Amino acid sequence: MVDYHATNNQSLYSAGGPQIYMEQENDWDRDLLLDPAWEKQQRKVRASESPGAAAGACAMRYLFLRKLLSCLPRPQEGAMSKIMQRIKLFIQCNEITTFCVSAFVEIVDGNAKMTLGMIWTIILRFAIQDISVEETSAKEGLLLWCQRKTAPYKNVNVQNFHISWKDGLAFNALIHRHRPELIDYDKLRKDDPVTNLNNAFEVAERYLDIPKMLDAEDIVNTARPDEKAIMTYVSSFYHAFSGAQKAETAANRICKVLAVNQENEHLMEDYEKLASDLLEWIRRTIPWLENRAPEKTMTEMQQKLEDFRDYRRVHKPPKVQEKCQLEINFNTLQTKLRLSNRPAFMPSEGRMVSDINGAWHKLEGAEKGYEEWLLNEIRRLERLDHLAEKFRQKAAIHESWTDGKEAMLTQKDYETASLSEIKALLKKHEAFESDLAAHQDRVEQIAAIAQELNELDYYDSPSVNARCQKICEQWDALGSLTQSRRESLERTEKQLESIDELYLEYAKRAAPFNNWMEGAMEDLQDMFIVHNIEEIQGLITAHDQFKSTLPEANKEREAIQAIQAEVQKIAQYNGIKLAGNNPYTTITPQSIDKKWEKVQQLVPQRDQALQEELARQQSNDHLRRQFANQANMIGPWIQNKMEEIGRISIEMNGTLEDQLTHLRQYEQSIIEYKPNIDQLEGDHQLIQEALIFDNKYTAYTMEHLRVGWEQLLTTIARTINEIENQILTRDAKGISQEQLHEYRTSFNHFDKDHSGVLQAEEFKACLISLGYDVENDKQGDAEFGRIMGIVDPNNSGAVTFQAFIDFMSRETTDTDTADQVIASFKILAGDKNYITAEELRRELPPDQAEYCIARMAPYTGPDAVPGALDYMSFSTALYGESDL
Repeated sequence: MVDYHATNNQSLYSAGGPQIYMEQENDWDRDLLLDPAWEKQQRKVRASESPGAAAGACAMRYLFLRKLLSCLPRPQEGAMSKIMQRIKLFIQCNEITTFCVSAFVEIVDGNAKMTLGMIWTIILRFAIQDISVEETSAKEGLLLWCQRKTAPYKNVNVQNFHISWKDGLAFNALIHRHRPELIDYDKLRKDDPVTNLNNAFEVAERYLDIPKMLDAEDIVNTARPDEKAIMTYVSSFYHAFSGAQKAETAANRICKVLAVNQENEHLMEDYEKLASDLLEWIRRTIPWLENRAPEKTMTEMQQKLEDFRDYRRVHKPPKVQEKCQLEINFNTLQTKLRLSNRPAFMPSEGRMVSDINGAWHKLEGAEKGYEEWLLNEIRRLERLDHLAEKFRQKAAIHESWTDGKEAMLTQKDYETASLSEIKALLKKHEAFESDLAAHQDRVEQIAAIAQELNELDYYDSPSVNARCQKICEQWDALGSLTQSRRESLERTEKQLESIDELYLEYAKRAAPFNNWMEGAMEDLQDMFIVHNIEEIQGLITAHDQFKSTLPEANKEREAIQAIQAEVQKIAQYNGIKLAGNNPYTTITPQSIDKKWEKVQQLVPQRDQALQEELARQQSNDHLRRQFANQANMIGPWIQNKMEEIGRISIEMNGTLEDQLTHLRQYEQSIIEYKPNIDQLEGDHQLIQEALIFDNKYTAYTMEHLRVGWEQLLTTIARTINEIENQILTRDAKGISQEQLHEYRTSFNHFDKDHSGVLQAEEFKACLISLGYDVENDKQGDAEFGRIMGIVDPNNSGAVTFQAFIDFMSRETTDTDTADQVIASFKILAGDKNYITAEELRRELPPDQAEYCIARMAPYTGPDAVPGALDYMSFSTALYGESDL
């Protein structure tokens, strides 16, 4: 008997290389080789490779084993020569190159271990070497196969081909995974390995035609069962279940296709819901923005303005984000559909991205018009309140002046008056007519203000009109009564004699002066409204001019009072008893002094009011400058960022991941700029609350900047989405970075105007440069029309870079097809033209099996059976070639 380890290993192999046998034998333990129990087990395993275990190769190994074992006693010289020749012939025919002649001599000399080793090499060659899982070696592939098949089973953890199999559960799990009806796995116990092993061996021998190569007691009682014996036995299970592996592969392909289809359907449903919700919000919001029903008061209109600000700050920004996200989801879905070779997604009628953009444009139009209307209404109501207050003030002054005038004009005092009294009455009436003429302007002003209030649709116009009508009718009556009284006095004028000239002079000078004071008091109490510093400075200048006339007015007052003093002096000097007050006027010296004191009081009050308004206008001017400084920085900043994003989307610097990282950092820098926008919004709100409607320090409005900011956020998000879609296309189609760079270079070369899209002629020139035959002839035009139908399905006349990449990747890569899916279903159906629900539930995961059952039409072919399903039409429908 030859000691295997005492022999030079190199003598056992050919010079060409030990290869498989050496690799498998290097880890054999010397003590294990010398163990009689091991030899006994090896003999049993090798002898178990009977013709019933597998087809022809195993039968040949069995016959060869019998021949070798029968030759173990040393034969005669001639017989040995014949056996040697037969062994060499067998080795050469089966391309077994690991044994040399000296090894065969040892076998013929009866070395049992050498014989068993050669048999192991033969088993490796015919039963194990051809096993391959994911391009691994035979042993690793067989181990990986066992791990995948037993992964779902409790108490099973296959890590090797010795200890992992001692409790017998792994053998039972392999059988149960492929033939669950043969074994009740839940009844097996980990603490009863002998029962588990015998159960698996007996079931495999009885139902799977796998001979019983191992003894349960040998495996259990051995500290480390023989690895090669278990590998040989497990390889029999692999070959027995190889047909099920094909079905699993086919099921995996179908699962992959169905998973893509289910994910796309979820994305479509999400798009439809988001689009429907956004359109519904727009539909509800537009009528509110288009409502132009004016309110009656400033408070109500300011509440409307506050509601509009809440809409701008609170309600609209989330919808802007939803609209942007909707476009991103739509582009991502279309990209995934193109990458999975599915037809493009067409949203429901009225829910296209273009429909949403149209509705959004209409919303913004209504929004802009609504804001302009609100501001105009506030200006109108402010003007109305000012006019109404002015009307009430002038009407009150006029009504106060006319009070008692009718009674005065209708009295008959001249009938019993003396001549002097008659003359006095006549003079008094002339003074009244002068006063009446002076009040004519005020009546005309009242009527003009009432007319303007009507034209501006003042809400309380009826009461204004009634009051104005009453004033006008009273004024007409006063004119008639005045004329009638003059006629009466003139009839008695001949009977009148002298009149006191001093009284007359007093009356003539006192009346206009009194009117001047009344006008001055009216002007000093008159309300004013200004919108800028220049207007208030104009009022201050006018007020200063008025104050400059006060010294002259005071001299006139003193002159009038001197006339009254002269009357008193003459009366006292001549002993004349005055009957009463000046018969020519009701204006007394006391009333003149009282009104003059009132004027003196109103002047400083007017000064204070004008200075306060000047301070307010200076504050408003500060707000204008503050807003303008920010707006003049933010406006160019937004424009610059928009130009930089356009430049980044055209240029290529680094990989797509680098570009995506750069764009996200760029997006973050834009988001971090948001506090400047919020600060500007705060400044704008202060301006609106101060009712400032113009700003000469900047050409930018808040609306313009809001639109620019929203466009900036949308543009950067859309650019990032385009890069992400390019990454999806690259990864799904296997496009290298160099190819993408070449595509982008070609695209940019023909994008002459740097618009980010190629017009039809630019795209044709690009195709010609890439070798496509699209010259201006009939065949070339047809080919170009076909390609344009792919890259521009909407007939926009322009080709985006994403569409260009999709076309180029479609031209250079391959994807799953309907024929491949049909072939996979046919494997699951056992080559039948139909498949049953039971077969789908057995081969596919539950959710995808039910997905197929719900969508497959009944099979109506000549070989149809009850419950048969048509998997062919279902497969073609997945790729848009027919309807489900």
